[in-house]
Amino acid sequence: MEQTNQRFSPFLTFCGNAEEAMDFYATVFPGAKIESITRFTEGQPGEVGKVMNGQLSFMGQCLMFLDMAANAECPPFSWATSFYVHFSDEAEYDNVFNALADGGFVMMKQEPFMQFRKVAWVTDKYGITWQPVLA
Repeated sequence: MEQTNQRFSPFLTFCGNAEEAMDFYATVFPGAKIESITRFTEGQPGEVGKVMNGQLSFMGQCLMFLDMAANAECPPFSWATSFYVHFSDEAEYDNVFNALADGGFVMMKQEPFMQFRKVAWVTDKYGITWQPVLA
């Protein structure tokens, strides 16, 4: 696992589809890059080949990913935790919002709010909730 200057990293636990989610987010967010994937091997407490530790960077941040073992109870994601993502470019905002909404659930449609041109709340097809905000 590579070290970054980021001292606080969200760590997302998936039910066997962490790599699929990483691939998806790598196409959604501008400049996103899968930095590393370490896979479970024989004798480790996870399904062989699944993600033991994955790192995805985008917009100056790093998210961590993990696949739960197939025999473990996988906790669901909840909209009680969400990722607030700030945009200054409207086309970039629209592209990200549309990709996250595709197959997901829009909890709050894009609308002006306070000093922001657009604010939304969307849970994507993996159950992760995002708050894209356009200044």
